[in-house]
Amino acid sequence: MKTINLNLFRLMGAATCALAMLALGVGCATAQAPASNAVTAIDILLEPDATMLKHAEANNARLLRVYPKGFALDASHRPHITMLQCFVRTADLDKVYAAVGKVLAGVNVNAMKLDAFKYYYIPAGELGVAGIVARPTPELLKLQADIIAAVAPFTVKTGPIGAFTAAHDDPKLDVQMIDYVSAFVQKASGERFNPHVTTGTAPRKYLDKMLTEPFQPFTFSPAGAAVYQLGPFGTAAKKLKEWYLKR
Repeated sequence: MKTINLNLFRLMGAATCALAMLALGVGCATAQAPASNAVTAIDILLEPDATMLKHAEANNARLLRVYPKGFALDASHRPHITMLQCFVRTADLDKVYAAVGKVLAGVNVNAMKLDAFKYYYIPAGELGVAGIVARPTPELLKLQADIIAAVAPFTVKTGPIGAFTAAHDDPKLDVQMIDYVSAFVQKASGERFNPHVTTGTAPRKYLDKMLTEPFQPFTFSPAGAAVYQLGPFGTAAKKLKEWYLKR
């Protein structure tokens, strides 16, 4: 009889739990799993050496004098050379890191010599996102192609602004950023690859004048590699993974 009462008590408890779940839309004893459709906007990048950092920081300081509302190069706006921007399933991030790490393990990235030769900017409304451009080399192009191929199984076509660390003040810029990341492989890889280090933002009229100025070329090398979550204006805002490269 005691056994029957005990089983009955257990059944009543289970029924009570089930009713509570129906009423409240939550689980009784287990935590809800993360959303399987969550997406993260990432930047797989190379981090430049001290030579490039010096030039990037100097240009950033100049742009901030003209447009103080722009961003400084700091921990949430890391100078970098984008190899790939894309949307990936958040649940697959560890697989992305493993795939990229395997590619990097077979390349002596630090031995690459890159020639910086001009300024440029991407229009963003009345503003522009400026940077210093390096000439693509066969080694850099192959590395980009290998990274794209390795990450392809984990990418999704597009994502929401919530996939970034933060939105812009202007929703139109949100749309531009989403479209840019969604089309990166088609518009910014291979023959269209434009390796550059972003240096800041400023009004386009000012940047048009800056582009007419003589540029003193210099040579630099990658110093590291990482995956960041993208922030506003395509900045490398939140470090997710980094690698110690061969030297």
